[in-house]
Amino acid sequence: MLSPDNAPLLFQPFTQRGLIAKNRIVVAPMCQYASDDGAPVDWHLVHMGRLAMGGAGISFVEESAVEARGRKTYRCSGLWKSEQVPAWRRVTDMIRSFGSVPAIQLGHSGRKGSCHGAMQDWAPLSAENTRPDEPPWPALAPSPIPDSPAHPLPHVMDRDDIDTVVAAFARSAVLSREAGFNLIEIHGAHGYLIHQFLSPLSNQREDGYGGCRNNRMRFTLEVAEAVRAVWPDDLPLWWRASCVDGLGGAWDLDDTVELALALKCRGIDMIDCSSGGISGNTAMPAVPRTPGYQVGFSDTIRRKAGIATCAVGEITEPKLAETILQQGQADVIALARELMLDANWPARAARQLGIETWWDVLPPAYAHRLERREQVRALYAERDDADMDEQDRLLIESS
Repeated sequence: MLSPDNAPLLFQPFTQRGLIAKNRIVVAPMCQYASDDGAPVDWHLVHMGRLAMGGAGISFVEESAVEARGRKTYRCSGLWKSEQVPAWRRVTDMIRSFGSVPAIQLGHSGRKGSCHGAMQDWAPLSAENTRPDEPPWPALAPSPIPDSPAHPLPHVMDRDDIDTVVAAFARSAVLSREAGFNLIEIHGAHGYLIHQFLSPLSNQREDGYGGCRNNRMRFTLEVAEAVRAVWPDDLPLWWRASCVDGLGGAWDLDDTVELALALKCRGIDMIDCSSGGISGNTAMPAVPRTPGYQVGFSDTIRRKAGIATCAVGEITEPKLAETILQQGQADVIALARELMLDANWPARAARQLGIETWWDVLPPAYAHRLERREQVRALYAERDDADMDEQDRLLIESS
């Protein structure tokens, strides 16, 4: 069995508030564009089951909208009404059965809404390219600035709209607990609505929600306060941040450090450090997509804001993940596409990092068979078939 006392940091338990994860590997949210009116279907059960079986300590389902108009597409998942809870409960029960913590990322697309999915390159919906029963809808935004020249002008949010969306985040958090989730991450990154309020490129308001950085942070902090108020005190609340806007952007790492300090004061427990989503014509460079390319953000925020961080982005090799933790640059490691390729990455990581009984990362039915295979391999490595005794042969025959 795995021994937490002498295991690599990646495989030591992670504790936050009243939550204990068996290791520090996180399945990052990955949108599937396969939901039915926001609710997960069998695809999600298989998808998340495959990932949770692999041995991660925390398993996030995909980003889920807090209201119907907060989806990007009609196939996006969501949790805005009680009718969606039973379908999500199937997924959380299954994740928990494999010893992983069921987690959900809550978000709102803002001006990125009303489009087709990833495989259609998020083309905006129009009367010509969509079904009559799935018409385009008016997307929300802090200012009348479209996400791209191809997108229509969004509806500019007034105070009632802001209050409605803040309340929707809180309502979705309540439903998340009913659905069996033990961890929430609020999506404040990648050019979605919360990020749109933060960046001066997308927020050009002249009221209390625009202008200076503190005003642009107001909506973000109201969401954080509303969710923390209804989420149990013994359960953590995380925040996904774009630490920099992206190519030609304006919101930068110094801004994110200040945001992290403010979020920490409001009960946010972790900053999940990502980047990108809003572009402009400033001198801000693109973030290179190299191994561990966002670890510097995680390290800086962890040190300067004194808050736990999650490192994510091209962390595909176990030794890199362990080094990040050993150097104190992050508290947990999240993977997405690498787990699509290899859902058993945690077992591979355990093996590469020298855990003798690495198979114990997997469910018992898998671990038993793999252990027997390793025992047989060890026998043949030590002696020839002619030198096997009766006990050896019984082990081989039963494997």
